[in-house]
Amino acid sequence: MAQRTTEIIVGLFMVAGFVALLFLALQVSGLSLKPAGDTYTVYADFNDAGGLSPRGKVSMAGVSIGRIREITLNPKTFQARVAIDIDAAYSSIPADSSAVIRTSGLLGDQYIDISVGADMEALSDGDDFYETQFAMNLERLITNFASGR
Repeated sequence: MAQRTTEIIVGLFMVAGFVALLFLALQVSGLSLKPAGDTYTVYADFNDAGGLSPRGKVSMAGVSIGRIREITLNPKTFQARVAIDIDAAYSSIPADSSAVIRTSGLLGDQYIDISVGADMEALSDGDDFYETQFAMNLERLITNFASGR
């Protein structure tokens, strides 16, 4: 009887460990078990998408307001075209706002930060950002400094 109780306790401990690992994996990857809420899609064209990746963070004033859906190459302009899903709760972003690629920390992940404009008209589904700015590439800066360019 004591051996059976020990086996049950060990089994429950193992199940709890796997649940904790699953929870941590979901938190680190940015995935969620809850369904995504209503969103609308806006686009931003960058000369250099740098280290952006799908499911990357989109923020405004430090608050996460959406995710990057996909990054493709625009065949007409040869720029990186980034599709951004913004939560419907933030539907009043001014139309003249700009999208800027920023880095969290010195060598951290890159994300899109929206700098708010002053236009009375708001961005809607399918609109493009008025202005974009790509991130500084640290490797390129070091190479240019070292080569004297």
